[in-house]
This record gives sequence, C-alpha cells and structure tokens, in this order.
Amino acid sequence: MTPRVALVTGAARGIGAATVRALLADGWSVLAVDAAADDPALPYALGTRQELDGLVAAERPAAPGRIHPFVADVRDGGALRAAVAEAVDRWGGLDAAIGCAGVIGGGVPLWEMPEDRLRAVLDVNLGGIVELARAAVPALLERPAPRSGRFVAVASAAATRGLPMLAAYCAAKAGVAGLVRALAVELGESGVTANAVSPGSTDTPILAESARLYDLAGPQVFAAQQPLRRLLEPAEVAAAIAFLASPAAGGVTGAVVPVDAGLAL
Repeated sequence: MTPRVALVTGAARGIGAATVRALLADGWSVLAVDAAADDPALPYALGTRQELDGLVAAERPAAPGRIHPFVADVRDGGALRAAVAEAVDRWGGLDAAIGCAGVIGGGVPLWEMPEDRLRAVLDVNLGGIVELARAAVPALLERPAPRSGRFVAVASAAATRGLPMLAAYCAAKAGVAGLVRALAVELGESGVTANAVSPGSTDTPILAESARLYDLAGPQVFAAQQPLRRLLEPAEVAAAIAFLASPAAGGVTGAVVPVDAGLAL
C-alpha cells in the first residue's frame, strides 16, 4: 500500500518533531518543514537546521525514503507552495498538511509590545496557518474522490483563556480556531477535513520562554494550573494530531480538540 503523504511545519523540535515521529510510526511519508533560523524580533532561540537534520537522520533508518527536510518560513506563501510541490513531486501527492510552527512573544501589555515582535507573533501563529491552508488545500483536493485529506493546525488553550502579557499570542491562537471552523465548512463534502488541537502547558521551548516572560523559576511551575498537575509531553499532543490526520477521523471536522491536561475545565 502506498504511504499517505504529510507536510508538517515547525518540524525541527517540540510538537512538530513529535508529530513527524508519530506519522512516520503510522507509515506516512513526511516532509519535515521548518524555518530553521532565529527571528531577530524574538528574544529566544528558534529551531535550527541542525535540529531539523538531526530529526531526519534519527528517523530515516526506520523510515527509508519516507522523510525529507525542507527549509521554509511559514510566513512566506511562495516557500510553502514550493514545499507542497516538493512533497507532491517526491511522493506523488499530498494527504495531510499539519501546521505546528509557532512562536511566543509578549511579557508586556499589548500597547507596549514592540511592533516587530507583535507582527512576528501574529504572522507566524495565525498567518502561517493561513498561508499553509492556501498552499496545501489545493493539493489535498487534487487527490481523486473519495478523498480523505486532512488539514490540522495547532491552536492553544490560550485561544479561550485570557493570558496577561500574551494578548497577541491569545489573539493569534483564537484566530486559528476560527479559521479551521470556517475552513471545515468551505471544504464541505469534499472529503478533506479541517481541525485543530488545543494544547495546554506542554514541555517545549515555547513554554520555557513563557516562564521567562513571567519571571518564573521554570516551566514546571505551569503544571499546577492543570488538573492533571503535570506538564504534557509533545508526544501526547502529537498522538491527537496523528489521529485527526488519519482516515479513522473522517467524521471529525471543524473541531478544536483539547489536549490540555484539563486546563480548560
């Protein structure tokens, strides 16, 4: 059976890397996409080319021919269209587009946030999902009917919780939730679904930066606000993404699935 083909953004580390691993374990072919560069507007290190290549090197022996890296900034629609073309050329089509790329920024009230940092947070977290949809959905629709294409985005518990000094991040993630609901209706009976996962506090570099912004001792402090009283592992969020990407999730569309250790309760 020909493996299904996925494109995953934000693949160098965190939830993106965990999603690549989960899909490969399920037999997918995966184009692992990341900007693989820092952003001068953001005061912390982003995923690197070394991390992206390390992920591919670690997974390739168990998935020969089924994983390939691609460097693209999700804010660049042309770069994402090139990534989609690479996946289609390499494996013959596209069955899932998964937007995991994200950044955090804030630490001050919205009106005091530097303009370049504000734009980075909005343009990566929301604009990057918009650009991915615009680049990838046409390729998903090119598969012959009956289709089982999947568009999956990473939102956040911040989409529904007002977090002080993270207003732009909250706004962007709320936008992701609204986007997948509208996209699900637009896709209608095409066979392509659109969904999001909404993680709580997950042990990733973004959470570590959030702790720094709040001047906390470390990310583990966030565990107390979740009923499970622990941080999530990226693999736990990736497992939900992998399900939403699977043929078994054909009856789910327009959903924002909480994977948040009970944070939204």
